[in-house]
Amino acid sequence: MKSSRLVSILLLLQTRDRMTAAQLAEELEVSVRTVYRDVESLHEAGVPLYGDAGHAGGYRLLDGYRTRLTGLTAGEAEALFLAGVPGPAAELGLGRVLAAARLKVRAALPRELRAHADRISDRFHLDAPGWYADADDIPYLPAVADAVWNGRVLSVLYRRWREPTDVRRRLEPYGLVLKAGRWYVVAGPGPRTFRVDQILQLDVSEEGFTLPEDFDLAAYWTACQRDFHDRLHRDEAVIRVAPGTRLTGATGDALAAGGVREPDGWTRATVPIESVDRAHDEFLALGAGIEVLEPVELRDRIARTAAALARLYA
Repeated sequence: MKSSRLVSILLLLQTRDRMTAAQLAEELEVSVRTVYRDVESLHEAGVPLYGDAGHAGGYRLLDGYRTRLTGLTAGEAEALFLAGVPGPAAELGLGRVLAAARLKVRAALPRELRAHADRISDRFHLDAPGWYADADDIPYLPAVADAVWNGRVLSVLYRRWREPTDVRRRLEPYGLVLKAGRWYVVAGPGPRTFRVDQILQLDVSEEGFTLPEDFDLAAYWTACQRDFHDRLHRDEAVIRVAPGTRLTGATGDALAAGGVREPDGWTRATVPIESVDRAHDEFLALGAGIEVLEPVELRDRIARTAAALARLYA
């Protein structure tokens, strides 16, 4: 709706100081011509909005002008309270701050919208970690978060999976990411990703750093996940699966897409695997419902484990 778009333009300029017509059009997902018409409508309504020409130009609000548009729709109020994540906020040391902010927002809402917000809080609870994951011990998370916020360099003793396991690292913490209940710090130079729960010692230096202008935390994390999945399943295995045996993930997808039913009712397929070690553990959990044909190294390893189990339980 045009009225909603006009409000959005005002709020964008109020929070970002200056934006070009092209930037506004991209943000609002409309044409530049539409932005020109909307700006003209704001002028006619008496809004002190002006534009500067040139390379550093763009639209601005008159210095000191602030909108009084504080109204929320029912959906916006619901989304705001659904976005409240007290667990992660508490881990960051912001639990009380979040609670106070939610209380102030709730008090400022009209009675009808307050009821919508309360209904969301009563009926939806967000719990990101998986069922079988133990909570990480992350004593240094508040200090890392403070360094991210204040642009301070960290000196850490970090535990990694390969030798030497405990290493010293100088980190310029660009941002924090919460993924599946686990905290990661994205840090320069690089940047690279580190698990916060694997930080064994931490010292905050007086040295500051400047966040690279072209760094986008969300874009970096998306690229990291894409690269992780590309590298995750680089090997393959040929397997036979018994009727009723259920495979999940990439293995299950490959079985469903390329599996060939054999005369005895079993299904034969070539499936992606991360590694022989990982596939050994995953396939062994399926017991007699799966037979590995290739690679020979994986088949022999599962056969040795099965023989050892047979001797143990004989």
